[in-house]
Amino acid sequence: DRETYSDPDVIKLIESRYIPVRVDQDARPDLSRRYENYGWPATIVFNANGEEIVKRAGYIESKNMMSMLAAIIDDPIPVLYRDSKVVNEFAREPLLLVAVRKELLKRYTETHNFTIGGLKQAQKFMDRDTVEYALWRAKQGDTTSSKIARQTLDGALNLIDPAWGGVYQYSTHGDWKHAHFEKIMQVQAEYMRIFALAYAQFSDPKYLRAGSDIHRYLNAFLTSPEGAFYTSQDADLIRGQHSEDYFALNDAARRKLGIPKVDKHIYARENGWMITGLATLYAASGERKYLDDAVTAANWIIEHRATKDGGFRHDEVDRAGPYLEDTLAMGRAFLALYLATADRAWLGRAEQAANFVRNNFDAEAGFATAVGSGPLKPRPTTEENISAARFFNQLARYTGQDSYRKSAEHAMRFLVTPDIALFRLTDAGILLAADELANEPVHITVVGDKRDAKAAQLYRAALRYPAINRRIEWWDKTEGAMPNADVQYPQLGRAAAFVCTNKRCSCRYSKPARSPRSPTGSTNNRLLKNAASAAMPSSNPASLTTPQNPAWLNRHSCCLIRY
Repeated sequence: DRETYSDPDVIKLIESRYIPVRVDQDARPDLSRRYENYGWPATIVFNANGEEIVKRAGYIESKNMMSMLAAIIDDPIPVLYRDSKVVNEFAREPLLLVAVRKELLKRYTETHNFTIGGLKQAQKFMDRDTVEYALWRAKQGDTTSSKIARQTLDGALNLIDPAWGGVYQYSTHGDWKHAHFEKIMQVQAEYMRIFALAYAQFSDPKYLRAGSDIHRYLNAFLTSPEGAFYTSQDADLIRGQHSEDYFALNDAARRKLGIPKVDKHIYARENGWMITGLATLYAASGERKYLDDAVTAANWIIEHRATKDGGFRHDEVDRAGPYLEDTLAMGRAFLALYLATADRAWLGRAEQAANFVRNNFDAEAGFATAVGSGPLKPRPTTEENISAARFFNQLARYTGQDSYRKSAEHAMRFLVTPDIALFRLTDAGILLAADELANEPVHITVVGDKRDAKAAQLYRAALRYPAINRRIEWWDKTEGAMPNADVQYPQLGRAAAFVCTNKRCSCRYSKPARSPRSPTGSTNNRLLKNAASAAMPSSNPASLTTPQNPAWLNRHSCCLIRY
């Protein structure tokens, strides 16, 4: 704005031969996803048919802008970029080919920096899919994945603002010490969620502190008076001037100079992300304030962003859309709230969101990023379909409805297509979605009245169990049958919990531990110990039908229940 678009020669050339269009990428999730590989600001030049002639990432100096625009006038033939290739034939089955899976696993380890953590690239940040997949594999005893997770988590701690809390967007110079100071909601939400999962798994208090620091920042800067969440905070106190000296100051010194601008738009997508993060942090910590904030935000978004047919607008008024990610993020948030509370109203909300996604965003394979038509026809994206596959699979587990599983498989058909799966440098999220679909989740059910304090204690113990793929339920018989009644439980005189796999369950457990872990870090809760035994995954994650090995039942066969 200051140097290029204010240049009189640039202005004259654009006004004479081009139609300039400026888009706020936060306000347009479809275009944001479409061009996110080009960073912001991204410059895309189209012909009249909507074909992409040139795509450029980042700042372009005036002389380079003039040269580029003049060259396009002389030769307007579209450049064939790698990401412009249209995939016309998708996988027929939702299974990763053995060769594709092998290559994804190879990239998963080869792209990790085993010296300082994170991906091998100049910008350092916590790639959430990679770390979550590493947690999944570490739980299975993979020491390499444990190292990948811990190194990256520990490196990412350097991105937490020591004065205000919250997470900076990334670090430059190939290390974790040169932060870019912008704080965007997706980073806050996903780091909170991953740190909460890491705390549950490793019992390291620094990960819990990281989640708490993000929440502290959220309350101070990105929470509206009504309890919904804003979008982001600028990296610079004065736009365009690097603020390294400013962010080196303490809280009082910063406030004396002023506060970087906060984008106070309230988007459904960003709120969905944060609600999920808060619900996950509550499950790991038991701190009620996180759940209360999540519920407040969810209710505000329902009241102000919900459509009549179960979906969600992005903003108060959308110029385009609706967009897949708003409803998808809120659907996942509702499932996270259902897990945290066992309140079936949240599960019902999740189903409404799922049905809206299926009715509006269905593509030949996977789900398209938006509803729309014209030259820039909406198309599926990898990140959104990883989220969709995981959401529909989890919803199928909780409801028992096969139609949701089929929707998960529909998303997977897009993801496992080799041209899609192997397009990016690494895509651990595809491996994670495939493994979750292939393996039964850890299934813990508490049986008892929801007014019973003992039952509540058992449910809290179950929520603390560290698992990426899990199904935690609370059956109060006064509410009727379970949404997915694939296992039958006895009516007992007191509250009890059962750990199940393949529709077979352990002995009952009726005494929750005081804490999920002993001071030495070992599990001191029989309920959680047996959940750990039940969590052994299939030896063939590429199969969608391979059952888990229920060998742990042989050690606890005193009161098996089989449906």
